[in-house]
Amino acid sequence: MGISGNGGVSGGDAGWWWIGRSRLKHEHQQCFFSPAFIFFLTAFILFASIASLYAWLVFTPFVRSPYVIPSVSTGCQEDDEGSWSIGVFYGDSPFSLQPIEARDVWKDESAAWPVANPVLTCASVSNAGFPSNFVADPFIHIQDDTMYLFYETKNPVTMQGDIGVSSSTDRGATWKPLGIALDEDWHLSYPYVFNHNGQIYMLPEGSEIGELRLYRAVDFPLHWKLEKILIKKPLIDASMIKHGTKYWIFASDHGGFGAVKNGQLEIWHSDSPLGPWKPHRKNPIHNFDQSFGARNGGRPFVYNGHLYRVGQDCGETYGKWIRIFRVETLTEEEYKEVEVPLVMEKSSKGRNAWNGIRSHHMDVQQLSSGEWIGVMDGDHVPSGDSFDRFVLGCASFLAVMTLVVLLGVLLGAIKCFIPPNWCPHNLRKRSDALLAWEGPSSLSYKFRQFCTRLNRVPTSLRVCIKPNTWTGKLVLFLIFISGVALMCYGITYIYGGNGAREPYPLNGQYSQFTLLTMTYEARLWNLKMFIRHYSRCASVRDIVVVWNKGKAPEQSEFDSAVPVRIRVEELNSLNNRFKIDPLIKTRAVLELDDDIMMTCDDVERGFKVWREHPDRIVGFYPRLVDGSLKYQAEKYARRKNGYNMILTGAAFMDTQLAFSRYWSEEAKAGRTLVDKLFNCEDVLLNYLYANASSSATVEYVRPAWAIDTSKFSSAAISRNTNVHYQKRSECLAKFAELYGSLSNRKSKFNQRKDGWDV
Repeated sequence: MGISGNGGVSGGDAGWWWIGRSRLKHEHQQCFFSPAFIFFLTAFILFASIASLYAWLVFTPFVRSPYVIPSVSTGCQEDDEGSWSIGVFYGDSPFSLQPIEARDVWKDESAAWPVANPVLTCASVSNAGFPSNFVADPFIHIQDDTMYLFYETKNPVTMQGDIGVSSSTDRGATWKPLGIALDEDWHLSYPYVFNHNGQIYMLPEGSEIGELRLYRAVDFPLHWKLEKILIKKPLIDASMIKHGTKYWIFASDHGGFGAVKNGQLEIWHSDSPLGPWKPHRKNPIHNFDQSFGARNGGRPFVYNGHLYRVGQDCGETYGKWIRIFRVETLTEEEYKEVEVPLVMEKSSKGRNAWNGIRSHHMDVQQLSSGEWIGVMDGDHVPSGDSFDRFVLGCASFLAVMTLVVLLGVLLGAIKCFIPPNWCPHNLRKRSDALLAWEGPSSLSYKFRQFCTRLNRVPTSLRVCIKPNTWTGKLVLFLIFISGVALMCYGITYIYGGNGAREPYPLNGQYSQFTLLTMTYEARLWNLKMFIRHYSRCASVRDIVVVWNKGKAPEQSEFDSAVPVRIRVEELNSLNNRFKIDPLIKTRAVLELDDDIMMTCDDVERGFKVWREHPDRIVGFYPRLVDGSLKYQAEKYARRKNGYNMILTGAAFMDTQLAFSRYWSEEAKAGRTLVDKLFNCEDVLLNYLYANASSSATVEYVRPAWAIDTSKFSSAAISRNTNVHYQKRSECLAKFAELYGSLSNRKSKFNQRKDGWDV
């Protein structure tokens, strides 16, 4: 029975509609369960599984972060502008500045021995209650014994820049965030602060509003009011200085016609900081290459009677590096400057260094002592890094999908690129009248012809490349390997992050340690790999190699990002590991066997825990010694859920405390046994620590993974495990007799808040 009425569907038409709908549904089901689709899905899962295994082996797995502070969760979020932070530098001149860690500034109460850059980060500002994604563009203002640091801080809610301020009373070693000094409805940065006639002024960059505004402090340092609009132009990074009888403003106007972004510089002059301001006759002074340094990078300064301008090189990425120019001529009609070298060694640690990729701002001032202090910002990722990683990762995955289709075509699992039932002209029965109406110039006809030609390609490929031949098998293998590589690259770009291995601060401060290892000539290949890897860890300052035997290598043989010192010993003794070394400048030493490879993140976590417990041995290999005095492996400690010894083949310690105890008169008998057995130096140090303290003396940090590279060579010191354990059991009995028992010193796993001792 049909349905009558306007717009009704007859019974026959309804039947054909239902049959057509069922046919389409059946064809789509066939498509999703076709051999081609199953092959594509299986192949892609295979590639993804291999890439996941790669990620598990290469990338540090998630570990629970210690002491998560709620305010931090709203700041320090990665974005395309980077993760800028601020460091302090000292020098005898503004051209020979050294980072604070090179000046051996110590602060014992925070275990920053020495204090290391960066001294101000988004985390330290966020922890103080002022959420920030990064801090940059630092300017110093000095009043008596207090330094004030003004900087751009990116608000993670509004995603615009505000002006923050921190103070220091210890010459820049530590900074206390005071709050937001200036917040407008538009982006602010580059807070140029200066004195004039007893008043303190700020000239921030606020080009969004199209004006250069001058603010005056009404309650320094947190309250400011608009004093005057100096220039009604969107000037960027304006710096003002008095030179001769006039005041000069150096700035950039990227909004002008034909202006080269980051390559343009203008000059303005006036008889007063309050104006009126007139443009230089030769404006724009510069308007070309972004790498030249036209855009300002900090406060102009005077040194030995010469005026210098600070510019930033934006050639390869925004804010790549700082350049210094000496002003030769500055008049209302003429301007001339020449570049001078900035003697400052850049870090070789790349993305593991806080300023390893970019640094675009510097403010230097001379202290009353005659010494110069400088503040610089830095970043360890290039501009737009997160977006670039996402794009490259997606492109890699799309390329893998293409290779999977190609692989399916050559194996015969995919017969055509576009299934015929996907094409619009095949979705319903075509009539002769419709075919006659469709002309060769119609879009439908051209699309049908394109699909037909494209679907002929698989047949042509299988004719040219036959999988059952050696050539065909080679092509299939290369396609598969290319897919694996691209999938791993995609995982690296998206999951792997920016590639940086950052240190962990303690109370907002960073520090550095010396890496010490002991080896001999038969293990040189181990040592080269060891130094190349660990020298790039963020907190490693120096590497000391205790050379016990054979001809010592030259320093030039190592690929190192930090200084390497070879300490050649006359006697081949394991006691040399803890020899007192006055050339070691850091309080912390990481004793690490040259055949142990672990991630920089594991090393940094261990250093963080040691800084919390500097009176203990903090390491990665726990052992448990009970009343039986039988030396056993880590699994025994796990089974008993406790440990009381840390192997010093991978452990942090206080160089002064540990080495003085080891070479004390009390330890003489123990050292004699170490030489006799050529073993047990680490066991002895644990007993000496326990004998000197009634509290806990060891802390464990579980590494994400660790590889013993001695397994791949014949240069292992202790290849026979049974003999090795027998000797160490003998040591346990002797040391217990000399220094007391360890059995009552048991520490449990997973007892710290950080979750790193599971």
